[in-house]
Amino acid sequence: MKALLVSGFTAIGTGTGAMLTLHAEAGLDPLHSVISEYAFQAAGWLLPTSLTLFALGSALIAEALRRSGADRWVVALLLTWGVSMLLIGAFPTDAPGLPLSLSGGIHRYAAFVAFLVMPLAGFLLARARIRYARCVRMLSVLALGALLLVVIPYVVRMFGIPLSNDDIPAGLIQRTVVVTELGVLALAGLALLRPLTRRSRGGISPVLA
Repeated sequence: MKALLVSGFTAIGTGTGAMLTLHAEAGLDPLHSVISEYAFQAAGWLLPTSLTLFALGSALIAEALRRSGADRWVVALLLTWGVSMLLIGAFPTDAPGLPLSLSGGIHRYAAFVAFLVMPLAGFLLARARIRYARCVRMLSVLALGALLLVVIPYVVRMFGIPLSNDDIPAGLIQRTVVVTELGVLALAGLALLRPLTRRSRGGISPVLA
């Protein structure tokens, strides 16, 4: 199981490195520019690469959790997050100013699913009282709060009120969701490396889920 976790952390770390490189190369304003817009830059290929690595890391950690006896819903949610990452990378959003296409629609709703399921997995992990449960719960709350802020502009536009990303810190809000959710994923893996223990009638047993 340790090999799965190390491989998962390596994938997440490499994906993070690719994402940071993309940001450095693109030179866009991270406060207002959402991550999807980076796909249209010269180094845009790093975006699907990074997302694929995140998906791989999630799958590896999910398998480690499954082997540890974790709640099957946690495993399913992490796998759903990984599949959503693959869809986000495989179906790019539309260029600014263009109407929503099939690819853009898949991209948008896959992102929404990803942003939603990871906090749910975090709450389940926290309820199981794994190591770092308090941090996992806090990150999950922050992720859900930021997701709400991501959704509000879309609702406002539905009522015909013009609101662009230049009017709000859309990039910062979206990055808050991504960073907190990666934090939940990483802590889920770290908790398996150092599980809490509790006394039982048979001696000491690990608290896995």
